[in-house]
Amino acid sequence: MQFAGQDAYGRSVTATAPTFRARLYALLRYSDPTPGARQVRVAHLIVLGIGLFAVILLSVDELDGQIRHVLRIVIWTVTFLFLIEYLARLWVAPEAPHYDQDSETGARLRWAVSIQGLIGLLAILPAFMFFGGYGITGSDAASVFCILWIMKVGLHAPAFSTLFRVMSNERAPIASVLILFAILLMMAATAAHIFERVRQPEQFGSLPNAMWWAVVTLTTTGYGDVVPLTLGGRLVGSLLMISGIAVLALMTGVLATGFAQEERRREYLRVWEQVARVPLFASLGVVTLSEIVGKLRTRYYPARITVVRRGDAGDSMFFISSGEVEVRLPNGGSVRLGEGAFFGEMALLERQPRTASVATTKPTTLLVLYASDFYEIASHIPKLAEAVEVEAKRRREENLERQTAGRR
Repeated sequence: MQFAGQDAYGRSVTATAPTFRARLYALLRYSDPTPGARQVRVAHLIVLGIGLFAVILLSVDELDGQIRHVLRIVIWTVTFLFLIEYLARLWVAPEAPHYDQDSETGARLRWAVSIQGLIGLLAILPAFMFFGGYGITGSDAASVFCILWIMKVGLHAPAFSTLFRVMSNERAPIASVLILFAILLMMAATAAHIFERVRQPEQFGSLPNAMWWAVVTLTTTGYGDVVPLTLGGRLVGSLLMISGIAVLALMTGVLATGFAQEERRREYLRVWEQVARVPLFASLGVVTLSEIVGKLRTRYYPARITVVRRGDAGDSMFFISSGEVEVRLPNGGSVRLGEGAFFGEMALLERQPRTASVATTKPTTLLVLYASDFYEIASHIPKLAEAVEVEAKRRREENLERQTAGRR
């Protein structure tokens, strides 16, 4: 189904209504910010938590037989819900943008062998065991189910995908650190084997045994089950402990730097997408827009949350990327601002406390521009500063008119 209309600039546009499969795909996306998708994720986590709790309790052999029967019913119910979820995700897989070049069958096959698809398949293995005559009994079975289901929690962590990208981007320095780790490990194990094999033949009589001590020492774990007794062995252990701290610090630095760079890239793309929705910014051009994006910060607010209060310091202004806010004026009136509007500019320009409170009326995404960044941008983008000043002047005049009308 198609709908004809006009965009914000008066141009004719034709939109296609999303199909049921597309709407279901949006609801099932782990990264979708819409309220419906968030509710689905919350429900999924609740069901997962109930299932894991039932699995954990089932491992307690002292429980009453009736309670164990109820727990089994809960586990099968959760498994059935996961089966429905798996089939639904398999059905909507062709809607994924990165599968748009594949046929529907090809998209579903690619999703089925992806990490998300494999985790979903592992989560429904109990259903196949059930139809195969397998019963849920004993703590061993419970622990297996717990391991399979706990993997689904990772799908709700957006940082996992970031971790994979960081590992891919930083694979060269990570490989260098791992090679250094392996070199130190082998050298220390060999030296300890040479020095300690006579005094402690059971612990250091072979390289594999010596490597166990080297791993424990190099990772600074220090179980204390194996301790060198000779002077040479202790010197090797001391150097290995110091080297272990250095290797772990190197690995931490590589991963921390990679995470920071990835988060900056993600934030830049996220802010760019939000900035492009604001008409005031969209008309400035790509070069200017790229400069502004680096200064803005994205903030997400649920409905009925106060963003700024009257009397607060006017240290920033806000642009509405999506949603709606209500400006509560001192005289008791209110004004609603929608997508593309901005507020907070009067206090920022006049460097005075805020004269009104602003609260969201529905889930809203705001772009925050702090005073120092605004004046820096205004110094070489006069068009932006002029537009903000014109709007501030218009609003001041409107406020004066309201006050005059109120006195009459």
